[in-house]
Amino acid sequence: MNLKDTIVAISTPPGRGGIGVVRISGDDAVAVARRLVAPLESFEPRFASLTYLLDDAGERIDEVVVTWFQRPRSFTAEDVVEISCHGSPVILRHCVERATRLGARLAEPGEFTLRAYLRGRIDLPQAEAIRDLIESTTLYQAKVAAQQLGGSLSRRMAPLKKQFIDLISLLEAGIDFAEDDISVAPDSELLARLAPIRAGIARLESSFAFGRIVHEGFSLAIIGRPNVGKSSLFNALLEQDRAIVTDIPGTTRDTVSESAAIAGIPVRLIDTAGIRESSDPVESLGIERSHQASADADLTVLVFDASVGWTEEDQRLRPLTTHLLVANKCDLTAQEIPADAIRVSAQSGEGLEVLRHAIVTAISPEGTLEAGDGFLTSLRQKNLLSDCLIDLDRARVAIENHIPHEMLLLDLYAALRSMDGVSGATTADDILNRIFSTFCIGK
Repeated sequence: MNLKDTIVAISTPPGRGGIGVVRISGDDAVAVARRLVAPLESFEPRFASLTYLLDDAGERIDEVVVTWFQRPRSFTAEDVVEISCHGSPVILRHCVERATRLGARLAEPGEFTLRAYLRGRIDLPQAEAIRDLIESTTLYQAKVAAQQLGGSLSRRMAPLKKQFIDLISLLEAGIDFAEDDISVAPDSELLARLAPIRAGIARLESSFAFGRIVHEGFSLAIIGRPNVGKSSLFNALLEQDRAIVTDIPGTTRDTVSESAAIAGIPVRLIDTAGIRESSDPVESLGIERSHQASADADLTVLVFDASVGWTEEDQRLRPLTTHLLVANKCDLTAQEIPADAIRVSAQSGEGLEVLRHAIVTAISPEGTLEAGDGFLTSLRQKNLLSDCLIDLDRARVAIENHIPHEMLLLDLYAALRSMDGVSGATTADDILNRIFSTFCIGK
């Protein structure tokens, strides 16, 4: 793509609505916009102007509001004009097609955000946060993306990068004064400076375990013997009657899944067939799928009947899960149950909030949901910091083996490049194209 072109795209979702916005960005954005609409008496930056969208013959098509964001105080740091039309696909399409005839070209996916990144308005984590914000399905996901867009990840990385540069500068100074036989940076000092850098990078890299769950969600399988209330618990967590519930053991013959949110994190709940010995080929197939769902899920909940108590059959199922144990039907006459079981009643709702909290705690470190610190949300970022840690470990070994500083600097510069790749400072064009191609057109 030619980044010097003036580009145009519809920035609102497909379909009909009260308002539809066409965005134009580039050197000729103002000139193109002026020819799209009726003559404007006054057209000042950051002031909305009411006018009319015209067709090729100069006839009025729609009453619109035109807003000009003057460079560099715009999203792309170029001249940007937004034309707010009524949200008819025909009108919006006409506006874009006429803009292309007047010298603009259709924007590529993510090209507006790409221009903002290339012109220094945002860094790469902020650009990826824009995509995450648009794609968020829960309020918590939106909150995390907004924090990333505000630079939380970049701020967390900034002191680590400063320590990195200070260490490299110390080594470079030692090389410069090598002919004076002055030991500017003894090995003990180098190791002392390297340790906190590696520890900080390692903590950041490990944050992807939770960042992936926030971004992608997780799966939770509910398993147990027949008739212990798995489907009732499934419906209670889902807050709707999705699975069939009866008093007949073995009602559920196959896995049933549905999407929900717990503490703002997307979760795919999976109700499974009751696990027991069975000669019924259909039920046996469902039981086999229950075992598979338990193995594939990020988190498994083993449910048993509190009114019956903990049985040998329940004990045999426990090796299938290392996570949560739930005693359902606790509103009935309770029997002796394991001390680590969470007491709930899917019928009355008792204990469900405790269970939800336990689920969140099981998939994330305590307090993570409230933390405002940035964390990794993309595999690209995680892989770059993993490479950074490998180079830092090589540098540590080099120091311990008294390798010349010129060779040590090779490992440190390699680690720094990987770290800069997260922020986009050293990101190759093909990687940028791959990242921004996942954006919607118009953003």
